[in-house]
Amino acid sequence: MYEAVIGLEIHAQLKTDTKLFCDSRNDPDERHPNVNVCPVCMGHPGTLPVANKKAVEAVVKVGCALGSTIARFSKFDRKNYFYPDLPKGYQISQYDMPLCEKGAVRVGARDIGITRVHLEEDTGRLVHGEKGASLVDFNRAGVPLMELVTEPDIRTAEEAAEFAKKLQMIFQYLEVSDANMEKGQMRCEVNISMRKAGERFGTKVEIKNLNSFGVVKDAIAYEIKRQTALLKQGEAVVQETRGWDEHKKATVSQRMKESAHDYRYFPEPDLPVLKVGVHEGLPESDAIDVDAICASLPELPDQKLARFQGEFGLSEKDAAVLVSQKVAAAFYEHAVSELLEWYAEASGKAPENAEKEKVAKLAANYLNTDIRRLINETGTPFGEMLVTAENFAELMFYTHQGKISSTIAKTVLDEMFRTGKDPSNIIEEKGLAQKQDAGELEAMARAIIAANEKAVADYKNGNQNALQFLFGKLMAESKGKADPKAGRELFIKLLQ
Repeated sequence: MYEAVIGLEIHAQLKTDTKLFCDSRNDPDERHPNVNVCPVCMGHPGTLPVANKKAVEAVVKVGCALGSTIARFSKFDRKNYFYPDLPKGYQISQYDMPLCEKGAVRVGARDIGITRVHLEEDTGRLVHGEKGASLVDFNRAGVPLMELVTEPDIRTAEEAAEFAKKLQMIFQYLEVSDANMEKGQMRCEVNISMRKAGERFGTKVEIKNLNSFGVVKDAIAYEIKRQTALLKQGEAVVQETRGWDEHKKATVSQRMKESAHDYRYFPEPDLPVLKVGVHEGLPESDAIDVDAICASLPELPDQKLARFQGEFGLSEKDAAVLVSQKVAAAFYEHAVSELLEWYAEASGKAPENAEKEKVAKLAANYLNTDIRRLINETGTPFGEMLVTAENFAELMFYTHQGKISSTIAKTVLDEMFRTGKDPSNIIEEKGLAQKQDAGELEAMARAIIAANEKAVADYKNGNQNALQFLFGKLMAESKGKADPKAGRELFIKLLQ
């Protein structure tokens, strides 16, 4: 029986105004090629790089969040190789003195160890055109790129994908990177080997440039099957670099795996050693205050997950869906705060804990189901939808108070999502307020009872589903405006 030994290398573009070693703009949304360039990032002779302090601080912030050891001294190195998208003929990276070492990320019940987090410059981008021609866009060349390398602690494709998702959340919560995989702001590479339990590591294969969590999972699952089949047949696994072919749903060989000596690393001669923290004789403007950075960390995903469960009584599953996007978690928290204010103003007092959890769960349910459905159907980014937290809270209050039914609430929410209107205006314009007229509801209920003798007989014979059937008829007749509680109580009374 073979088990997989998996490590990940994850690259994330940092959110800085300028590139890593020059003043050219760092703009991932720039559509015109080769406009955010200058002699420094294009590697012209005689130019000198200057390190971007904000990029260094961003990597230190990640190290703090992961519990890493932050280096007091670090340096940049030249990684030498030739490729059309590398204007200098080398990449400025970090080799033996990274900014951060060690640390861990919790995935499920296990800690996945971090080997290092370092800083380097990104390459340009090849654009492959017709008839085999390729063009190079250097807008991305020199953009600050953070690379995180894990220990070989991962054992399954699912665990690898979950780790990558968790890391993306951490980057977004720290606001160091948008980590949008579709835009290439976060890229994954996998190192994988197979071994029998208790054996040393097998031959490692690298899979490059995986651009979605689904592809990470699929590529690892395929490679586990491929390597296992080779070993069972008595064949050797070749150390190589492979890529993912989306059409074949398979990994494909690209080249033999390079070793560190192939890149001829040596210290970058044009950049001084990085002094991280407060050093004697270092100007205050150049100092990177590690303690201050670590003290200023925001609430991280795991902390928010635990708080949402404790403070709002949410299940782990519901809380995890909310926390998975920073913008969604902030929207939810704002909406619940507004909703509790509506409740306190209506009742004249703050809600008891049980009632607080009830309204918080109601908001989470609509957010995780109905709003998620609308977002998925329309492809609208969460942060760009027209529904505001204040209007969503108002709608939840009307629903909680029974002023509208759940059916009507969904109708109103759809209209809010489409137009951005206040829920009160939609309810008034469309006449959607709950029917409270007891006489009108009773007349409807009596007519439904008279027209559905079999359902009435079934209910009297103990079939509770028959009551739900009759109530459903009432909701349809009233177009969703009947008060659910009053409607059910009315049927029970009339059928006694």
